[in-house]
Amino acid sequence: MPATVVVGTQWGDEGKGKLTDLLAKDMRLVVRYQGGHNAGHTIVVDGESFALQLIPSGVLYSHTVPVIGNGVVVDPAVLLAECDMLESRGVDTSRLVVSGNAHLIMPYHYEIDRATERALGKNKLGTTKRGIGPAYADKAARIGLRVQDLLDEKIFLEKLDVAVREKNAVLAKVYNRLALDRDEIADLYLHQLAPRISPMIGDTVSLVHEALEAGENLMLEGAQATFLDLDHGTYPFVTSSNPTAGGACVGTGIGPRDISRVVGISKAYVTRVGSGPFPTEVDGELADLLVDRGREYGTNTGRRRRPGWMDVVMLRQAARLNSLSEIALTKLDVLSELETVKVCVGYRVDGERLSRVPYHQSVQHRVEPIYEELPGWQDDLSGATTLEDLPKAARNYVECIESHAGVPVSYVGVGPGREQYVRFSQ
Repeated sequence: MPATVVVGTQWGDEGKGKLTDLLAKDMRLVVRYQGGHNAGHTIVVDGESFALQLIPSGVLYSHTVPVIGNGVVVDPAVLLAECDMLESRGVDTSRLVVSGNAHLIMPYHYEIDRATERALGKNKLGTTKRGIGPAYADKAARIGLRVQDLLDEKIFLEKLDVAVREKNAVLAKVYNRLALDRDEIADLYLHQLAPRISPMIGDTVSLVHEALEAGENLMLEGAQATFLDLDHGTYPFVTSSNPTAGGACVGTGIGPRDISRVVGISKAYVTRVGSGPFPTEVDGELADLLVDRGREYGTNTGRRRRPGWMDVVMLRQAARLNSLSEIALTKLDVLSELETVKVCVGYRVDGERLSRVPYHQSVQHRVEPIYEELPGWQDDLSGATTLEDLPKAARNYVECIESHAGVPVSYVGVGPGREQYVRFSQ
């Protein structure tokens, strides 16, 4: 059976973890296809929260094989710490398979990430400083170390020598930072981390194709989201990989015809972290309310997210870029008790109305939102289990989003728990 892709449609933090966990119960493989431990997602099961960074959501189901694909960048120390955390809480991680072609995040990637952000000053990008961008840069420059290199000490040391020489020169001469010790890095990766991670390393491309050929269900899970995509996001305030559905093919090793379903995750409002344009951003009491009720703080960093009204101009663009077959709308419950709710249905700039996201970055920063206002609802949605349980105003809000996006809404989230959702369009 062809694969399902789950992708964020905004600037991340849409609640992908909950939806992937919901879908994972019917999947044989759940494959993470890009990003690193700069993106976290939280899953709530029976009142217990699991904050995951690298390991796919499917790990919480005993019948599912969690896979880290070739498009991911991996810090093995972080991965092992996450495995230990899950094991300590009774979750079996022995089924995890890590692509040998995935790239390693090295200590010098962290140093360069921190030094670069510091040097940018007020123009900083707002990265998590976890070495993700520098690791992808080395991959593109063809000087990166891969997970499979941990299985061959000679190759690992040869590559490490070249990398450390170059990185130390940059750190010392450009950023006035202390040099890193090559032997310490080698000992950490080869003698402390490699023995534990080696049993997890495998040929994930063959694993995925064998599952497809056997007619098994697969889910491909991205990190970050559409407007953080390196090519299609609000550049340069983006991530260093391609979270869009097309990136699922590259980061997993399958072709487009193997994908039959693309589920776009959208919050019922919008948030973003760090710098960059945000047409529907709000401030003051409304911002505080959305942040507090939505618990809008980074899973990994704890940074407060910037909140704003739903933007269907962005959502239409995300539908185009990802060929969305459906939308899962999360956190509708956060908007309860507001007298009115707003949906941005267009932009205005220099007296002209725009119905699409402008391609030019300077214009993106200047657009003003055009809102459609709808009545709010005062009901608590947390106990809703059927469409009839949702108040009419809440259903109207979802239908407005569905209509403007041109894509059906299949699921509506009404709380953080695993079972707190309503099937919308059948």
